[in-house]
Amino acid sequence: MPARKAEACVMVIFGAGGDLTKRKLIPALCNLVASKLLPEQFAIVGFSGNDFTTESFREQIGKDLKEFASCDVTPEMWTWIAQRLFYVKGDFEDPKAYQALKQQIAEVEKQHSVPGNHLYYLAVAPRFFGEAVKQLGAAGMASEDDGHWRRVVIEKPFGRDLDSAKALNAAIKLTLEERQIFR
Repeated sequence: MPARKAEACVMVIFGAGGDLTKRKLIPALCNLVASKLLPEQFAIVGFSGNDFTTESFREQIGKDLKEFASCDVTPEMWTWIAQRLFYVKGDFEDPKAYQALKQQIAEVEKQHSVPGNHLYYLAVAPRFFGEAVKQLGAAGMASEDDGHWRRVVIEKPFGRDLDSAKALNAAIKLTLEERQIFR
């Protein structure tokens, strides 16, 4: 079965300044670009506490791709990716940061004609999983009431043991439906 092109969306990477992002997530997205599996209506918003601007984030990702990409990154591919990279500095526990993120997503949606679908990838320390989901809900960014989908990818480990995994699951289900959660 041939690979299917992804749906239009804004992908938000929590922990965008971290190791997982530069070593795995961005190179994987680069592979999707090389395979023409991402739509034109796609953008990435990085969110972390690092002192990046959108421009310095783009520069850093460009350097990281030279080191970690598993495919040849042509100038055309890099231009396509760089035009779709944005950054918001914020603390995972700060409601004001989520409002800034919400505003940046709205601007990106308009700029790249993204219909309102959001993929949130939590590439953060496990202690932030529940808080990030709670803050997304409080900011109105997890609801699908507008007819668009919202998905949250939670990077492992999902809890330290069975009890903590159950507690985390209960906490995130206060905000998200099961269909929205990818563990």
